[in-house]
Order: sequence, then C-alpha cells, then structure tokens
Amino acid sequence: MYQEDTYVLLAPDLTEQFVTAVELRSILEGLVAALAPDQVPRDLQGLAPATWVDRLLATACTLDTAEGTWQWYVVRLEKTR
Repeated sequence: MYQEDTYVLLAPDLTEQFVTAVELRSILEGLVAALAPDQVPRDLQGLAPATWVDRLLATACTLDTAEGTWQWYVVRLEKTR
C-alpha cells in the first residue's frame, strides 16, 4: 500500500523539501495570495481566488512568482507496518 500525502517541493533557489499535503496547501495559499494581478496564471484567471489552490493541486505542478518558479511533485512512500 502507498500513501500519496507527501510532496517534494522545489523553491526557486532549488531548495528541496518534503512536505505533507496540508503543508503544501498552506504554502500555495501564501504564494497565490501574494501574486500581482499580472502574475496570475492564465488557467486561474476567471476563477474565484478561493479555488486557485485546489486548481493548482489538481492540474499543475509549477507556479511562477516574482521570486521564481515553484515546483511540487507527489512522492509515494511505502507504508510501513
């Protein structure tokens, strides 16, 4: 059995960290809240800001910000007994 609640997050400086789904959601919420109107990705435009993080988690693995590009990838960890 596998868990899919861990992600590898790459910050713009390429610092790699493992985060939970809850932690990733919190980080993305902060990032999208800080986006300038001209930085909002095209696929998020026209959506309510409250749905942006859900959309990013469901359909993307990158977000460009003023600081650079953030990337995240799900990591499957083997469940231990």
